[in-house]
Amino acid sequence: MDADSVRDEIRDFLTSRRGRISPSDVGLRSFGPRQVQGLRREEVATLAGVSVEYYARIERGALAGVSEGVLVALAGALRLDDAEREHLHDLARAAAATQGLPRRSPARSPSLLRPGVVWLLDAMTGAAALAVNSRQDVLHANALGRALFAPLFEGAGSGGPAFPNVARFTYLDSAAREFYLDWPRMARECAAALRGHAGRDPFDPGIASLVGELTTRSPEFAAVWASHDVRFHRDVEKSLHHPIVGDLTLRYEQLEVAGEAGVHVFAYTAEPGSSSAAALARLADSVRTASR
Repeated sequence: MDADSVRDEIRDFLTSRRGRISPSDVGLRSFGPRQVQGLRREEVATLAGVSVEYYARIERGALAGVSEGVLVALAGALRLDDAEREHLHDLARAAAATQGLPRRSPARSPSLLRPGVVWLLDAMTGAAALAVNSRQDVLHANALGRALFAPLFEGAGSGGPAFPNVARFTYLDSAAREFYLDWPRMARECAAALRGHAGRDPFDPGIASLVGELTTRSPEFAAVWASHDVRFHRDVEKSLHHPIVGDLTLRYEQLEVAGEAGVHVFAYTAEPGSSSAAALARLADSVRTASR
């Protein structure tokens, strides 16, 4: 991502955030017709306690060197959530980097995990576990993870990508629309997570290449990407339709892998005693039977 791209990203993100807030949302009175959707620049400046000229420069992409206090004030004025606040700080670091100022090193997206991480995943037999990097490549999955996400892994052999990619599967594989029972929500969350990674690692050519590919090949991704939404992966439910055991509602936990920048383990489990737990147990049994 070059300086122009960073400026465009800052402008589009801030414009989209103020565009979703009405004056009444923040206790401002509005008089007469409005030519812009959401807040005007001068209204954001007032709420943040900065001059209109200063905020206008920031929204045009001049975020390098902006103080922590101003970033916090902007986040409050625009009602940013935790993921959006972090994204704003990531964009400030990216802007600083384009001007030769110190920046955080980009996260490495490795193709090989340490053996200890692989052993850990393989030792997890009651949960479906995947190790995923910032580009949404699945670097490794335990046996139950491969069985649960079988549609994702199909076609990932010779002639395809080195690793199955969650974003490509979600937007480019028709099987994803049957696999994810709430595909529209999953698609939005997938793009929002990728947007967050792109902000944290703006100089990662792999992320830029993936975004370019998806934008070109999927009009739906292009539309969602243009919303500039970001989110954290946290304790979240997923509803899946598995080709063997049927419908499941699972929860997952995200665990950061120490020493593997940008890599997280996603562990999927079901509520004890639920029909989803029974279905996941049947799938685990089939995995054990197949491995004998």
